[in-house]
Amino acid sequence: MATEPISMHPDIAQLRAKYEAVAETQTAQAVEGLTFLAGLYLAISPWVVGFTGFTTLTGNNLIVGIAMALLAIGFAAAYERTHGIAWVMPLVGAWTIVAPWAVSGDVATTSTILSNVVTGGVAVLLGLGAMAIGMRRKS
Repeated sequence: MATEPISMHPDIAQLRAKYEAVAETQTAQAVEGLTFLAGLYLAISPWVVGFTGFTTLTGNNLIVGIAMALLAIGFAAAYERTHGIAWVMPLVGAWTIVAPWAVSGDVATTSTILSNVVTGGVAVLLGLGAMAIGMRRKS
């Protein structure tokens, strides 16, 4: 007797269809797009704001910003498969907020704090929005 893989189970297929339908809403697309832009900004913020001399924070923002943008791409491309890691985005935002004080070196200046706190706050809110998208029921 041949058994079909669990991924073909009707309940799994129904859940994927639900997440796919929810991800196609305008709200979801706005959250994903803004998350991508926030990630790009974070990645280039050392050059935009002018704190490239702080190599630890520059490297941190570049890596975390790229990770944020990649998460947004994952949500946009296959939310039905990536919704389980949406909880990571608010944590990434929280890290971005505390990074000027947490990375090595004396990098906590007005410009680095302002840039990271605002971008991190936006990332936390967008991350919570990404998490909430999966909880919505299709109307």
